Amino acid sequence: MAKKFVTRLVGPDKQSYRELFKRASENPILTAKNWPYAANSVFNPAATIYNGKVLLLARVEDRRGFSHLTKAVSDDGVSNWFIDDMPTLEPDPENYPEEKWGIEDPRITWVEELGKYAVVYTAFSEGGPMVAMALTEDFETFERLGPVMPPEDKDAVLFPKRINGKWLLIHRPIPAYSEPGAHIWISMSEDLKFWGEHQILINARKGGWWDANKVGINTPPLETDEGWLILYHGVRQTAAGAIYRLGLALLDLENPLKVLRRSDEWVFGPQEIYEREGDVHDVVFPCGWIHDKATGEIKMYYGAADTCIALATTNVSDLLDYIMKCPEPNHENSILK
Repeated sequence: MAKKFVTRLVGPDKQSYRELFKRASENPILTAKNWPYAANSVFNPAATIYNGKVLLLARVEDRRGFSHLTKAVSDDGVSNWFIDDMPTLEPDPENYPEEKWGIEDPRITWVEELGKYAVVYTAFSEGGPMVAMALTEDFETFERLGPVMPPEDKDAVLFPKRINGKWLLIHRPIPAYSEPGAHIWISMSEDLKFWGEHQILINARKGGWWDANKVGINTPPLETDEGWLILYHGVRQTAAGAIYRLGLALLDLENPLKVLRRSDEWVFGPQEIYEREGDVHDVVFPCGWIHDKATGEIKMYYGAADTCIALATTNVSDLLDYIMKCPEPNHENSILK
């Protein structure tokens, strides 16, 4: 992939950086107009490879304001999508009351040990959003595990394998009583159901930073030779409203509680009209990316302005080259027990 360099002024000096993600010319690749049934908007899709094809599990918001998840499949991951003609995974408030007001923002992880895909999603309960999980082999039938974190908690992803004998989940609780700030946390489990040993993984910064006060994980962690590569969002409040942008971090392979690098700058943000205008302005929000190990290409699928689905591509070598030049954060007390 060709590298594009742009220059910006930082204080008295000039600093060059690489544009890491390239938007697809076909964007937006999916909208409510493509859906086989009535929907207000489609956005924030999980992504994986299933039977050799790109599979998206999109959040679909109906005209009541409630969300469910629907599968879209494509050979090339760009066009000719086959979309289920009815919801793939609907809320089931009768049996799972935490889903009373919908299910949202899924992330998919293939778990080799289980021979199943884990779908981690947000269940919108009367008490607030909470993290829930379901397992599937075929994206036709799902085994719900129910809520795994109490409200308010969301933006969760599962690591694809146990590390030191434990499952790891990254998530974002919102404290009710504390100094302002919603941070990225990590928790551990023996059975995927009961979680403990919670600790903050990435702090929201303060002040004028692009990721001040509120951060959250986006895509499942990507295992690389350098470490676990993660993509996260920061929310900046402005006089005109919030802006959602993306940054990168790198976690230690053997001890993912140790953050090796974290980008100071955001690496992808709302720029095009379909990202800046919609149900919620100025939002780019991916819930899935796909890595082609043969070529190194990464396809990042994201919701744009909470209204449609778009695609941007990059290469894992470019991301690693960038993140390895980023600062080493203070990781005191981040030791996996």
